[in-house]
Amino acid sequence: MKKHNYSAGPCILPQEVFKEAAQGILDYQGSGLSIMEISHRSAAFVEVMEEARSLPLELLGLKNKGYTALFLQGGASMQFLMTAYNLLNKKAAYLNTGTWSSKAIKEAKLFGEVIEVASSKDKNFNYIPKDYQIPADVDYFHCTSNNTIFGTQIKNFPEVDAPLVCDMSSDIFSRELDYSKFDLIYAGAQKNMGPAGTTLVIIKEDILGKVEREIPSMLNYQVHLEKNSMFNTPAVYAVYVSLLTLRWIKKNGGIKAMEKRNAEKADLLYKEIDRNTLFKGFAEVEDRSAMNATFNLTDESKKEAFDKLWKDAGINGLNGHRSVGGYRASMYNALDIASVKVLVNAMQQLEQQSKKHIN
Repeated sequence: MKKHNYSAGPCILPQEVFKEAAQGILDYQGSGLSIMEISHRSAAFVEVMEEARSLPLELLGLKNKGYTALFLQGGASMQFLMTAYNLLNKKAAYLNTGTWSSKAIKEAKLFGEVIEVASSKDKNFNYIPKDYQIPADVDYFHCTSNNTIFGTQIKNFPEVDAPLVCDMSSDIFSRELDYSKFDLIYAGAQKNMGPAGTTLVIIKEDILGKVEREIPSMLNYQVHLEKNSMFNTPAVYAVYVSLLTLRWIKKNGGIKAMEKRNAEKADLLYKEIDRNTLFKGFAEVEDRSAMNATFNLTDESKKEAFDKLWKDAGINGLNGHRSVGGYRASMYNALDIASVKVLVNAMQQLEQQSKKHIN
């Protein structure tokens, strides 16, 4: 039975990507070698890396605009450290909208003064703060575009004089934005782009080289840039599958098409959450994420019945994070709307069962 995969990450990827990636494991392009055993210095893999670095810039509208793309290791968690190591000279401003931005703030404090311009911690991060002030003299402003755990998403990014840094791990390539507003974007691949093991970092090159500290080679963006993202052995297979996913996005209409697809899925699920009295959304309506819908039962005594319904329907990965409880439906690019219909049907079945019980 096909599973309807709502896992938050590692997550669903397109079936055709899996098939091509599987073939690459067995025999990469008729070479008689697996993609996982060819040299990362070989012409075959250099070609993979070059295309993998070029396609993100093309898809985001950043090609020939002074940006470079890198595939690094250590996940977004390493980027919490690297952004501050490379950019924080004296002080930086951070918007705190959840677990991951809190961790980013913790790392940045190792390198200088950190100003938390606003936080939604007072309501367990169920909204995005608005109308905050960003000091004019900070080295950069950092935000997290989509909060996987809490199901919130920034809809409007602030205008800032300082470089704008954004963790886009869970909504990269999912919606149209003016990406030229951002000076540094990073995203762990495993949420919407590829398998765990590599992290995409997109940097506007002119923001580098301005801190006074010495930066270890492995943590220095400039070093990775000069070595074409191959300073050390890259995560070959993770980069390859990310490339296949990027090709799939391009072939299927690019980010514009992904946004339309994602909006249809989110609208369908949120309408049911709002209509069905057995469920309530966790995030404030205006800040709801199109990627991660968080919701709870209004009557916890129905948990066993609902869990059986969605599991019997072949749904996987729906349980919410322990910080929120309830349920979380992660609807990344590759999730088909048919899977959302299966979930909505399970929610409606619970409603029907409850009515019969009352009658």
